[in-house]
Amino acid sequence: MKKLFLIIGAPGSGKTTDAELIAVNHDNITHYSTGDMFRAEVASGSERGQIIEKYISAGNIVPIDIAIETIVKAIKNASTDIVIIDGYPRSIEQMVELDKYLANEDEVELVNCIEVEVSEQVARDRVLGRARGSDDNVEVFNNRMKVYIEPLEQIRAFYSEKNLLKVISGEGTIKEIVDEMDKFIQSRI
Repeated sequence: MKKLFLIIGAPGSGKTTDAELIAVNHDNITHYSTGDMFRAEVASGSERGQIIEKYISAGNIVPIDIAIETIVKAIKNASTDIVIIDGYPRSIEQMVELDKYLANEDEVELVNCIEVEVSEQVARDRVLGRARGSDDNVEVFNNRMKVYIEPLEQIRAFYSEKNLLKVISGEGTIKEIVDEMDKFIQSRI
């Protein structure tokens, strides 16, 4: 049985870095970033990549069927029993569709959804400071932040009701954040 941890957080919250560092420190954990999976698909030049590019270049959410297919494929192909996926879910629809999928899946158990919480100002400073691509500019950041914040209360409520939400501050040092997240994940596996 694969144990799945979802990590959500604003653009620039550090969720990908945190998850990468935890996976590097544990041979039994595989990490996937939905953003990286989507960027890899875009870089491949595939038809699906071209569709994804239209959405991410504007800071919008990738269509649900493409996102679910990408995530399900990643979980099933993981070489470890513990999988961390960051950047998902980003909408109520994504959350509900993943929940429906997992309800009928005996090979995957959602253990927790971890939210890396940062202020909008910290997120803005980090994203605009890194400026690694076309999706790291003020206009796109503002749209990405809006897209993240709009469903956040419902996502929090959904996972809280299932006792599956853990909120961690993303405003400490990377070491402090990673240590807290790692300790929590280890306590749940």
